Amino acid sequence: MNLPNDPIILLSVLNTKLRDFYPSLDALCDDLEADKSALIQKCRSAGYEYSEERNQFI
Repeated sequence: MNLPNDPIILLSVLNTKLRDFYPSLDALCDDLEADKSALIQKCRSAGYEYSEERNQFI
């Protein structure tokens, strides 16, 4: 799956997928063959950090 390039749209897609389908960001990245550090950096550029405890970007 191609993930959106826009950080805000990406954030929305990631949080929806994390909520509905994946128990962790690692599981999402493994399944979608996505670069975890790149996703974290892109969301960080929009002011969001991944919370393992909540399994979402906040």
